[in-house]
Amino acid sequence: MTKMIMHGCNGRMGHVIIDLVKEDPEIEVVAGVDAFGENSYDFPVFKSLAECNVDADVIVDFSNASAVDGLLDHCVAKGIPVVLCSTGLSDAQLSKVKEASSKIAVLKSANMSVGVNALLKVLKEVSPLFAAAGFDIEIVEKHHNQKLDAPSGTAIALADSINESLNNEYEYVYDRSTRREKRPVKEIGISAVRGGTIVGDHDVIFAGHDEVVTLSHRAYSRAIFGKGAIEAAKYLAGKTAGMYDMSDVLA
Repeated sequence: MTKMIMHGCNGRMGHVIIDLVKEDPEIEVVAGVDAFGENSYDFPVFKSLAECNVDADVIVDFSNASAVDGLLDHCVAKGIPVVLCSTGLSDAQLSKVKEASSKIAVLKSANMSVGVNALLKVLKEVSPLFAAAGFDIEIVEKHHNQKLDAPSGTAIALADSINESLNNEYEYVYDRSTRREKRPVKEIGISAVRGGTIVGDHDVIFAGHDEVVTLSHRAYSRAIFGKGAIEAAKYLAGKTAGMYDMSDVLA
């Protein structure tokens, strides 16, 4: 039985994961951490990790970027593996994640779904073919109106997957409103849409001469992210220090 602490237990994804864990006999939530300190669960909830005195095998984080520094410090101090799902991290925070991974197991993924991670693999294979044929590359992501960061971490991960397969020669462009020029060949345009209750839509568009190929992923429920996070938690518990991602879990 994997013992898990849910960091950000009162958020949307926290509630989803807690409900899913109840149906999984291989893992249990032994404590929650949330700044609001709500305690309507069958496990203790603490307002901070510093207050948490419950032993666990792994921490799953779905909080926000502002809480990540303290989370990493706690996990390193306690030697607890962490599944890091918060997005919008700064370059300094990403460096801190890498540093922490030299001491503990860290699984970081911009998106926990099986479908998105399969798409990342596919993009590495097909992007060089489209680029060689002169196709332009655009990414459009859509999320609900409560999402704080833009573009989404998943959109950046998709762009990174493409760019890595193209020798990192492409520039990311988020806004063309200030320039008047034809589209450069080696750029990946990334657009963000915010509205309503959209869970998460991502389109990767390869636009060529007289033809367009679009690879899409649609999330219809947050449960897909929760299921992935739970599988990641079970995988990461007991692992040695290092950086892991969902491709390790799905291998």
